[in-house]
Amino acid sequence: MRIPQTSPELGSLIPASEFTPEAFARADLHAFVAHAQRRYWSWDKVRRAARQGGLDPKLAWLAIRISRLGSARHTPLLGHDGATLNYWTPDSIQQEQMLIDRQLGGVLGTDDGAPIDDEMKSRFIVSALMEEAIASSMLEGASTTVRVAKEMLRQGRRPRTRGERMIVNNYAAIRFACGRRAQPLSAEMLIEMQAMLTEGTLDRPDESGRLRRPDEEVLVSDREGNTLRTPPPAEELPQRLRTLCEFANAPDQDERGQFMHPFTRACLLHFQIGFDHPFCDGNGRTARLVFYWSMLSRGYWLFEFLPVSRLIYRSPGQYGRAFLDTEADSFDATYFLAYHARVVSRARDELTAYIRAKRAEQARARALFAAAPDLNTRQQALLMHAVENPSTLYTIESHQTSHAVAYATARADLLGLESMGYLTRRTRGKRFEFSPAPQLIETHRSRFVPR
Repeated sequence: MRIPQTSPELGSLIPASEFTPEAFARADLHAFVAHAQRRYWSWDKVRRAARQGGLDPKLAWLAIRISRLGSARHTPLLGHDGATLNYWTPDSIQQEQMLIDRQLGGVLGTDDGAPIDDEMKSRFIVSALMEEAIASSMLEGASTTVRVAKEMLRQGRRPRTRGERMIVNNYAAIRFACGRRAQPLSAEMLIEMQAMLTEGTLDRPDESGRLRRPDEEVLVSDREGNTLRTPPPAEELPQRLRTLCEFANAPDQDERGQFMHPFTRACLLHFQIGFDHPFCDGNGRTARLVFYWSMLSRGYWLFEFLPVSRLIYRSPGQYGRAFLDTEADSFDATYFLAYHARVVSRARDELTAYIRAKRAEQARARALFAAAPDLNTRQQALLMHAVENPSTLYTIESHQTSHAVAYATARADLLGLESMGYLTRRTRGKRFEFSPAPQLIETHRSRFVPR
């Protein structure tokens, strides 16, 4: 990944004597600045686009920086050399915050407003948490497929590779963060998260569950091994983590009456952990985990349904670029906020489409198995999966995990389906395995009637 050019400081731009009222009044400059602000272009993009448009890049950048500085908000979080992490919220981010408030802080439903029942809600949460765990691990190099990884998590199978261990760890850590949403963030909680994420996956196991030390050189590199930056010195980490936790636990409105939207706070936490790099390994996974914890802790419980890392995984270069652009432009974190806003926007759209598809699937299941009115929605969901995936094996543990129910409930579901002739059972070791009955697969399109 190419490191962006550091943006010029205001004092190093064209001397004020060279700026005339006519230069700033040019209509093409105003149009260029408005366009750049909507897309929140960095200096790298501005200097190329300005030249193409016949504008002086430094003049264009000065006009952009002046407009941004007037709206900038500073935080207690620090970059290099005492620079404060700052940001502002252009219209695109404000719009996404409004949609987050409207759609991700209340009742889960379809786009027509129909609410989702509790059983479907539980399945959605389990599936989303699995997707997040898998994608967050794959971002850090875990090699597997989503299908194999999900099956491992549902079956409770022991991981066979380091990549699978990363996924299992990530899934456990996400559930841990969800369960700690009411607790304030602390350095101890951060270290516990990192320990859960990295257990059994590091070349040096002693690097799990502790901060990096001054004698350990840690560099941030891309996948090709190119060094992108050096994190702050390890000696600064105790104070940096204290500041981070105070920021994470602060109220939305401070004593001066200044309000910070919870989405903005969660994104800044994500960035800061990635920048501080407090651990030898597992920093990215920890940062994404804290983003989830922060949104959940502020009452945005529907973020449990958004596997944000899946979308980051599709465009890891843009994710890394958002970090680098922030550092290259005097720690203006608006680049990172804008990137996250785009990701969450796509995640919301995908969630809506997913719910719509699952509602349609549920309707098909009711029609397909109308002759068996005693089937509950969990059993219907399993049978629909079985007719579409006839080679799948089901266990009590996998059914329990998929639907977030008690072991006894899962057992009753599967034994009930066996007794009705939908599944066949065999014993492998100490556990039961269930597979679709042949007649289920053969006759599922003609409304299979149980015996």
